[in-house]
Amino acid sequence: MKRTILYTALFLLISIGSVAQSINDKIDPETKVGLDGFLKAIPGGFNSIRDIVKRRAFLDQMLAGSTPVNTDIIIKEYKIPGLNNAPEIALRVYTPKNSKDLNPAIYNIHGGGMIIGSAALDDGLATTFALKFNAVVVSVDYRLAPENPYPAAVEDCYAGIVWVEKNAKILKIDTDRLIVYGGSAGGGLTIATSLMARDHNNYPKIAFQMALYPMIDDRNATVSSQQVTNVGIWDRSPNIEAWNWYLGGKSADGYAAPARAKSLKGLPPTFIDVGEVDVFRDEDIEFAKRLLEAGVTTEFHVHPGAFHASEIFVPTAELSKRIWEIRYSALDRAMKK
Repeated sequence: MKRTILYTALFLLISIGSVAQSINDKIDPETKVGLDGFLKAIPGGFNSIRDIVKRRAFLDQMLAGSTPVNTDIIIKEYKIPGLNNAPEIALRVYTPKNSKDLNPAIYNIHGGGMIIGSAALDDGLATTFALKFNAVVVSVDYRLAPENPYPAAVEDCYAGIVWVEKNAKILKIDTDRLIVYGGSAGGGLTIATSLMARDHNNYPKIAFQMALYPMIDDRNATVSSQQVTNVGIWDRSPNIEAWNWYLGGKSADGYAAPARAKSLKGLPPTFIDVGEVDVFRDEDIEFAKRLLEAGVTTEFHVHPGAFHASEIFVPTAELSKRIWEIRYSALDRAMKK
């Protein structure tokens, strides 16, 4: 009996190892060059830096000065009240100098697994969106775990978008074209913010949500969660770590992990994309299916060969260019409605 159990365990280990190897073989060759360069510079990736404060500082240092100043954009920072007497929240607002009286708005929620990242690190993305779509972009600096576990992040995101709605005239925003956008943890928070708005009598009314490879399921039980284990960019191990820190020992509900939401009815039209070699692939596929079943207009893409955020790490790759073209097209259509 013991020998049978041992053989079974060895078989499973060998099988998992071979699957992990085969899934890595699917990475687009052009983006893999960039990935290999990143992992050569930072062996083990960001998670090799065990101290979370040092990890954040390293990311800030790495990206410092990477976004040139653009004189066609006006950037202002606002401090707004938190939800339910929570600490103040910082919002960064990007407005094109040639903006009109009523502009579409993109409410941007940065990624980072709920544990790293900041609104300022998305300066380049926000500037690009503001100029490309002549839109007002608002980025929210939500509180990070583990210092501030759930529900801090989603409550900050919701408080921020409520403030944007209430101050639409000052910001020169057309509230009929309010879009929520985010990737990875920001993608999960995008969906959670839309759920919270829906459950507050559709306030504010969100016209469209774009969630890129969203982090939405704390259970880590999908096939892709088992497959994507040694890519080096947000695979199984860091995902489990981040969820543990974010939940802080609490049980997840639908706002913490939107895959657990009991109903998806009433959510705004949605765009989701994810890479073939992404730990979030299968939870995102299942979520898109549930959205469609709930009657939510949904556009969904699985990008062959893409690993998590590969279009950010290797922006010059042809695959990355195709990914951005699809997203830009979807945003452009949403703003014209």
